[in-house]
Amino acid sequence: MSSAAPDSPLVATSGSAHAARRFRIGGRVQGVGFRPFVYRLAHLYELAGWVRNHGGEVDILAEGPVERLRAFGDALLSRAPPAAAPRLLDVQAARAESSHGFRILASTRGDSTIHVPADLFTCDDCLAELRDPRARRHRYPFINCTQCGPRYTLIRKMPYDRANTTLDGFPLCRDCAAEYADPLDRRFHAEPLACAACGPTLYWHDARHAIGGNAPALAAALAALNDGKIIAVRGVGGYHLLCDARNEQAVVRLRARKGRPAKPLAIMVPWRGRDGLDYARLLAHLSPLEAAALSNAVRPIVLTARIPHAPAAPSIAPDLREIGLMLPYSPLHHLLLEDFGAALVATSGNSSGEPILTEPAAVEMRLADVADGFLHHDRPIARPADDPVVRVVAGAVRSVRLGRGTAPLELQLARRVARPILAVGAYLKTTVGLAWDDRAVVSPHIGELASPRGREVFAQVAHDLQQLYGIRAQCVAHDAHPGFPNTRWARDSRLPTHAVWHHHAHAAAVAGEFPSDDALLCFTWDGMGLGPDSTLWGGEALLGAPGAWSRVASFRPFRVPGGERAARQPWRSALALCWECGQSWPAGEPLADPLLRAAWEGGLNTPSTTSVGRLFDAAGALLGVCLDASYEGQAPMHLEALCRHTAPPIALPLARDAGGMWRSDWAPLLPALLDTHVDPAQRAAMFHSSLAHAVCDQALAVRGDSGVARVGLSGGVFQNRTLTEQARDLLAAAGFEVLIPQRLPINDAAISFGQLIETIGAQTIQ
Repeated sequence: MSSAAPDSPLVATSGSAHAARRFRIGGRVQGVGFRPFVYRLAHLYELAGWVRNHGGEVDILAEGPVERLRAFGDALLSRAPPAAAPRLLDVQAARAESSHGFRILASTRGDSTIHVPADLFTCDDCLAELRDPRARRHRYPFINCTQCGPRYTLIRKMPYDRANTTLDGFPLCRDCAAEYADPLDRRFHAEPLACAACGPTLYWHDARHAIGGNAPALAAALAALNDGKIIAVRGVGGYHLLCDARNEQAVVRLRARKGRPAKPLAIMVPWRGRDGLDYARLLAHLSPLEAAALSNAVRPIVLTARIPHAPAAPSIAPDLREIGLMLPYSPLHHLLLEDFGAALVATSGNSSGEPILTEPAAVEMRLADVADGFLHHDRPIARPADDPVVRVVAGAVRSVRLGRGTAPLELQLARRVARPILAVGAYLKTTVGLAWDDRAVVSPHIGELASPRGREVFAQVAHDLQQLYGIRAQCVAHDAHPGFPNTRWARDSRLPTHAVWHHHAHAAAVAGEFPSDDALLCFTWDGMGLGPDSTLWGGEALLGAPGAWSRVASFRPFRVPGGERAARQPWRSALALCWECGQSWPAGEPLADPLLRAAWEGGLNTPSTTSVGRLFDAAGALLGVCLDASYEGQAPMHLEALCRHTAPPIALPLARDAGGMWRSDWAPLLPALLDTHVDPAQRAAMFHSSLAHAVCDQALAVRGDSGVARVGLSGGVFQNRTLTEQARDLLAAAGFEVLIPQRLPINDAAISFGQLIETIGAQTIQ
């Protein structure tokens, strides 16, 4: 905290006039030690008055010489704590209260200006104390201060005071209470404050032992890891499943038990070296942007290029050239990694597709056949938050998944909202959004809604988001698909609803992140989503603005045998393309029985789609890299991993259809994809290049009709770095302004935000 205050006050002259000023500070000022910072700053400048939380803002009355008040006001922003992001909302002359000294007043409940703080990583001061044998909190797994520790996952309600957190059941001991009350201590008003005498405690449980106490429980967990076992560890926002990342047998066993045969696993690496990244550099080639992302305050999982023959099990990320790395972010993780001395697999403790588990009893029941032991703690988790994921694409660090530390994500709206709107997101990669006044917030990643737990956590987050911000929605925006659980939930809410088409939401999310009055041409490429014409879209270009999109370009449609089953069986998409064109695929015909072909020819359960995601699936199957997928996006990820260099594209014919819409024909890709005389890597590169050129060709054709200059990219297909960077370069060279989401994921996690923006746009037009 001392680094946050100025080195010396601006000393006023003896004749300086006295005055009083009232400051109103907004932005990220909750849960970051802002009030203690103001207190010390005021004492440094020898000012009287008070500071308090008022809703989500900080209210300050300061009295003293005018010059000092001016310097104090400047320092409130320029010298703020590192985790803060303050904004001066208002400063006015005030009536002096003849205050003696400077005080912190009790918090008051404000209006809709609340800002809910995200979880923070362990700061350097706490890490030094954690490692200091002379310190009172030496090796205490829950050490924290005003600059670090959990926030969103332990706040039950606002304002952010200890009584409103899950620490309310841990009364402070005498020493902690003294720190909490001491304005000169860096734990002054640190709400999650705790120590071994009064705070949360670890305990270990396995088939043979139940061990309480921080040191014994931690020792038992480390012994299990060293023995090659799999353990479940309760962290900040839920449980991780951990095992030795170097031990191939342990990783294979984890995959078999969790039913996760191929999906890549994240690795947590020990903090090593001056910048903490020495161990990470043993595993991956870190670009400067990736190194900065790993060290970022939220400590995300960073997808980065793996070093061949690195000290990590081969099956960490089979058939992929990238691995997901993250640094430890909680004191418990630091202790585990430092004591273990090597990297650990750190994958979400959940059943496939479900939200991360948070409760000890539930995790022991649900993961009894997965984990060999459980390292629990008794600090309650108010709501789950999985780890965030980022990837460097097109020269920027871009979000792949919102989670601990990155959400609730707050965004400012270009237009004020007439009435508060709750948006319930997509079916996969679900998030929840809330908009009111000129603000929007998006929740952390929830997951799929196929399971009862997924739907339960979704409903909890929808409730919590409103409760935490003190906003009651008056309208619910939802996907237009009538069968989604969140659509049914919206219709059961007894509130007015607004249905939003899936791809309109994708386009609106880009428009909301990059607001402008100019028209936007947005390419929305993904798996499949219901379109207004009752077909399954997934390769669309939409022109216009939120609430007023026109579909101006797409792809030649094809019929997929088995419908939704094609998402996990890429061979179905490959057969669909071949049957559509009368093309032979010898490797694929044995996969289809005559009844499937007959159903396709008869139009039974063979929905028509324009999905580029299914084109990627088909290409992956035709090249033999993925016939059956055990996780979403496996075939496209393997296909991208094949690419080593660029390759000349195959021109895809572009022409208007009977309705005047531009359509690209994918058919010329088939002979090239099936040409076994060409190396698979070359064919994969050709496929990516051809689709990147198709983006630019469609954009040029639409510009010829409309003059549009802004192009957005949205949808899960554009998570593909090779495609996105090539498309970006071609579009930029053609003179387009290219917009690629950065704060929001480009995939379905942005759908809730897009639903908000689309609903606001529709209301504005009306």
